[in-house]
Parts: sequence; C-alpha cells; structure tokens
Amino acid sequence: MAYAVFLHKAESIYDDEPDVRYDFPKSYLRTVMASVGDWIVYYEPVKAGPRGYFAVAKVVQVIPKPNAPGRFLALIEPGSYLEFDETVPRLKDGRPWETLLADAEGNPVKGGRQQLAVRSLPPADFAAIVNAGLPEDLIEREARRFDPRGPEIDDPPAIFQRPVVERLMRRPYRDVAFRRRVREAYDYRCAMSGMQLRNGGGRPEVQAAHIVPVEERGSDKVSNGLALSGTLHWMFDRGLLSVAIPDAAQPSRMQILASENKVPRDVMDRLLLPDRILHLPKDRRDWPSPAALKWHRENRFGMGDYMPPV
Repeated sequence: MAYAVFLHKAESIYDDEPDVRYDFPKSYLRTVMASVGDWIVYYEPVKAGPRGYFAVAKVVQVIPKPNAPGRFLALIEPGSYLEFDETVPRLKDGRPWETLLADAEGNPVKGGRQQLAVRSLPPADFAAIVNAGLPEDLIEREARRFDPRGPEIDDPPAIFQRPVVERLMRRPYRDVAFRRRVREAYDYRCAMSGMQLRNGGGRPEVQAAHIVPVEERGSDKVSNGLALSGTLHWMFDRGLLSVAIPDAAQPSRMQILASENKVPRDVMDRLLLPDRILHLPKDRRDWPSPAALKWHRENRFGMGDYMPPV
C-alpha cells in the first residue's frame, strides 16, 4: 500500500466522481494499484483552477472500466472522502509540498513528474499536506470560533496528537470538518428559508445536513450537504421536505418540495423562501448533487409524519 496524488478538475471529461470513483488510463495502473487500501490526496491541476490540494479519500478497489478498453476505475471507500477545511496551495514558501517535485535545493522542477495525473506520495509529504488542509485542532478551532469571550480568556486546550489516518476516520472530527465547509459554502444562510440567523454571541444558528445520511453510505462532500435551520433540518431528515432534481436548462433553479398532505401550507409559507427556490452556494462545485437529491426523493421524501418540533 502507498499514498498517492490524483489530479482532478471539475467538469472533467472523464467519469470522475471524487467521492465515488476515479477514472484513469492503463499507464497509471501500477501506481493506482499500489494505493489500494490506502489514502490519496486530490489535486487540481494549474490549468483547471487555483485550488491546489483540496481533499483526501481512501482507495478500496480498482476495476476495469466497463465498455472502455484500456481504462480503469479506482473505487473510493464510502465515507472516506473529506474535503480540506482550507485548500492547500501548490507551493509552501516557494517550495513544493511533494518532495519528488523538487530539485536538490527544494526548488520546483518543471515538466516530467509534475505533469503526471497520478503520482506516488511519500508518507511525510502526505502527512504534511493533510495537516495543512485539515489541522489537528480543527474541533477546538470550531468550538472557539464564535466564543464571545475571545481567545484571551482561557488557555487553548492541549491537543492530543493523533496519527493522521486515525483522525481522518474519526466521526466527531469529520462532522466538524463537514459542518464548517457546508456552512461556509452557503454563507451561513439557510438554503430553504434564506435566513442568516446568529445568536447573541454571533454564533451561526444554521446547521449542516447530509442529503444522503452517513449511515446510508452518504459522503462528507459539500455537494452532499445543505445548510439548514434546525427546524428545516429536522423536517428534511424526516422526509417532509426535499429538493427537486434541477432541469438541465436551468441548473440553478432547484425547487424546494414539501409534503403538503402532511405539513400544513401555512407552516410552509412561514418557513420557506416565497419562490420555493433553493438558495445555492456561489461555487457551483458545492451545489447539491443531483444523484444525492434523487436518493433523498426516492428514499426519504413523503415518508415522514408531521409533528411540531420541540
């Protein structure tokens, strides 16, 4: 087993879905096979955008791509994909994070290995990149982020240094990472009510809801999330609300659906945006996944019973 870097760009012509599979040609088969059972880092190539390193995932299996001779799919372990809290730039102090992309003095080497769509990654480089994108103290940072007392009142808690891979699989850590990314993507605004509520201390009241739940093998990808108020989160999870799969001609108009035979119309009129069109993130990559919305429509919507939330 070995760590690796997978190059990926949004709207790729290949059959890529970073939290599900990675499409690659036979020339990279040996490197990808070495990564089975281990973790990879996703990287956005320079010509595709500014992000650099943006997520991690675990490769669980490699299979031939159906009806595509010479191409293969690296399957991602469900629940392993996690986007960085902050994307990691390609260079740190002018030097590559990947030591294999640097010369003896640490300066970037042009061409060659840098142009590979899949490349092996030394363990120390993997740990450095992940620690930069998903800091060890992320939970503590979130707990203190909106603390009205300010950081001077209490000393920061001591951080227990866990191995990187162990941290990536801990549910409490992943929940915080997911919540931070989803709420930020939606500008701390509820996607269904449009409201941007904060408590007296300035803490956002909006929550991060999984469209496909984690227990149903749902991903921690931002596009599998919605920023919702507590009440609407509760109703969405119970199947009283859902979102229509957008029309290809108007992808930004995602209609909010309500189970109106179970929820009084006046309740919906008070809780939802007047036009019933979902408020979306600015970055299209963070918009709700049509596949996730389809799952929610088929497996949750209309199956709950209305009870006024406590």
